[in-house]
Amino acid sequence: MRLFVGLGNPGARYEETRHNIGFRLIDVLVERYEAVDISKKSFHGQLFKRNDTLFLKPLTYMNLSGKSVAAVKTFYKLSAEDIAVIHDDIDLPFGALRLKRGGGHGGHNGLKSIDAAIGREYLRVRMGVGKPTDGRDTADYVLSAFTPQEEACIAPWIAYAADLCEKLFDLSLEELKSRYTLKGIDGVCR
Repeated sequence: MRLFVGLGNPGARYEETRHNIGFRLIDVLVERYEAVDISKKSFHGQLFKRNDTLFLKPLTYMNLSGKSVAAVKTFYKLSAEDIAVIHDDIDLPFGALRLKRGGGHGGHNGLKSIDAAIGREYLRVRMGVGKPTDGRDTADYVLSAFTPQEEACIAPWIAYAADLCEKLFDLSLEELKSRYTLKGIDGVCR
């Protein structure tokens, strides 16, 4: 069994924000896999399943994501190595895509919560959303919508990231990095 976790915040207000890129990728994966909703209140999120693959959107708000991840991990007796967390990353330029296992949270409250709940040895699919260039507070920035120019490139970027996720547990981390790392949006959107 393997689990993909997309980070984001519930509610229409947050749907198109930078912080919700993880939710948006999970939506695409659920559609591709034709996964079925198997949510339970005890999971504190929307959980979908297809064969041996689970897809989770924690509905606890970002800062408490670990509560939802830990509940699903415990219920399905998963190890951290069976879990991949998809999240926004302000330390990467818009459109970048990177992978790593473990490491620090970089100030990301969702990752902080997950680290505290299950440890750090899960896979991370880091989706670059860039840093604010207009002096905005980081929290305001990640809770803001993408620009229209950025939004025009979201669909191909998410599709590319979904291709990566389909191979995530089948190939080595080194091979995945070699094949799928993006330095920026130019790799998928011109």
